[in-house]
Amino acid sequence: MIWFAITALSLVAMLFVLLPLLQKKKEEVSETAITSSVLMDQLGELERDRSSGLISESEADAAQKEIKRRILSANHRKSRPIMSSGSNGTAVLIASALFVPAIAIGYYVLLGSPSLPSMAFADRESERQEIQQISAMTDQLLSKLENDPEGGNSEGWQLLGGTYMRLGRTQDAVQALEKAVLLEGNTSVTWSMLAEALVRMDQGIVSPRAAQAADRALELNANNPAATFYEALALSQAGRERDAYDVLVARLKAAEAFSPWMEPLIEQANRLGKATGQAQLKVSDFVQVEPTGPTAEDVAAAQELSSEERAEFIRSMVERLSERLKADPNNLDSWLRLANAYEVIGESAKALDAFKQASTLLADLAKDDPRRLLIEQTLADVPQ
Repeated sequence: MIWFAITALSLVAMLFVLLPLLQKKKEEVSETAITSSVLMDQLGELERDRSSGLISESEADAAQKEIKRRILSANHRKSRPIMSSGSNGTAVLIASALFVPAIAIGYYVLLGSPSLPSMAFADRESERQEIQQISAMTDQLLSKLENDPEGGNSEGWQLLGGTYMRLGRTQDAVQALEKAVLLEGNTSVTWSMLAEALVRMDQGIVSPRAAQAADRALELNANNPAATFYEALALSQAGRERDAYDVLVARLKAAEAFSPWMEPLIEQANRLGKATGQAQLKVSDFVQVEPTGPTAEDVAAAQELSSEERAEFIRSMVERLSERLKADPNNLDSWLRLANAYEVIGESAKALDAFKQASTLLADLAKDDPRRLLIEQTLADVPQ
């Protein structure tokens, strides 16, 4: 089918170029017609000059005789056709119309992937089915919450709002989260999620309602990084860039260890600080950043090892990470790195233990945090 489509499209493109060229007619213009037309105009002009008195009768008669003589002389000469120009470049256009598609097809055959299986559509079909399943489950949750005599619970509406956000249904997310914050059990995360949904709905503008939601989130938990981000965004949009910068830096200084939320806050702080000449910030300005992988020296040393020695070397690195976690057991990201490392070396049981340890640190994570989803999905797939 793909070759049929390519051929058909190429033919259509060639026809658009060639048909006007093939149907072009050559127009003939005779020299006699040109000369006679000019001389007849001269006769008319001569009569107008005679009538207005610009020339005398004798001058007019002499000029009229000369013009008529020229007309008769032109009629007796053999007419020579003059071909209108327009054929220049036609051969080049025809060659281009024929050879460009041929070159393009040849290039695709040599450097493209005409034999690659058409998996993209299947992947999209799988994604569509997954979205349909999520939508169906979302509708079920909505129906359950709406039919609850007590109006549902805050956690349920928050889950519904987060799901709507992932599906791109921002207005529905706002409605769900506005119900969540009114129910008992709402948290700082609930309010910051509402602030985010309102900002998305307003195309990045922090409305007064979104600012209030962020303020309420900070009242419940002054360390909520999402609420801090939107508070700083509101200040910057109000023209208070330096205040916004100070809010971000203060939260970053309060960080005890690296967390992914630090990166967007640092990026935003750097944007604000650039206008006021502030030095560019980086994660290491606030927390000690442990290497997440082998150093350059480790890599160089590993190149000279045998396969058995290299495997033992990797295992020792994993064990060092495990030892560091004994001293810092609340480092969620390190637990996830350890779990991934165990999976790489084939120790699934230890990887599962690392995921279980990580699951105990999810209390302060948002419901839609990718790390929470990864841990919960992994543990849900384990047979009980």
